Amino acid sequence: MKVEKTTLGGVRVRLEPLCAAHLPALAVAIGDGELWQLPVTFVPPPEQLDGFLADAEAAYAAGRELAFATIDIASGAVVGSTRFREIHSKHLRAEIGFTFIGQSWQRSHVNTEAKYLMLCHAFEHWGCNRVEFLTDFLNAKSRAAIARLGAQQEGVLRKHMVMREGRVRDSVIFSITGAEWPAVKRALEEKLAAAA
Repeated sequence: MKVEKTTLGGVRVRLEPLCAAHLPALAVAIGDGELWQLPVTFVPPPEQLDGFLADAEAAYAAGRELAFATIDIASGAVVGSTRFREIHSKHLRAEIGFTFIGQSWQRSHVNTEAKYLMLCHAFEHWGCNRVEFLTDFLNAKSRAAIARLGAQQEGVLRKHMVMREGRVRDSVIFSITGAEWPAVKRALEEKLAAAA
C-alpha cells in the first residue's frame, strides 16, 4: 500500500488531496447546515480549518491518513471533505471516515460517488483486505448512509470515544471485505447510473 496524494476522479465527483486552497470553499460547505454544531460528529468550525489541515498533513506524513476535498464537478464547488484513516499497510486495511458534506448536498450523488472512488482505490489500487467505517451510535443518518453503500455492520464499540461536549459515545463499526467488493461495486455502479 503506497500512500501518496492522488486525485480520484469520477463522473460527477472529484476527490482532490486537501490543501490550503480548498479551505475558504470548505468553510462555506461547513457553514451549510452549521455542521460543526452537530453533536454526533467531529466537524471543525470554519475558524479551525487551518488546524484541521495541519493535523491532516501530519497524519499523512506519518503514513496514517490521506485527506480529500470533495468537489462537485458540474458546479466546481467544494462540498465537503473525506479521508482514509487508520491506514495499516501491513494488514492491508484502512478506514474511510472524517466525512462531512454540506447540508444542501447530503442525500445526493456526492457521498455515493465519493465512497465509490475511495473504495475502488482501496481495493483495486492498494489491494486492501478490508475497509472499515465507524460512526456514532446516535448518528442514524450516517449509519443509514454507510449501510446503503453495502457495508456490513459488525458490532458496537462500547464507550469508544469522548465527544467535544464530554459525552462518551458508543461507535458502530461497519466493513467491506475484498471478497465482498465485486458485488458491492456492481450495486454502487447501479445506484450511480440510476441517479445520473
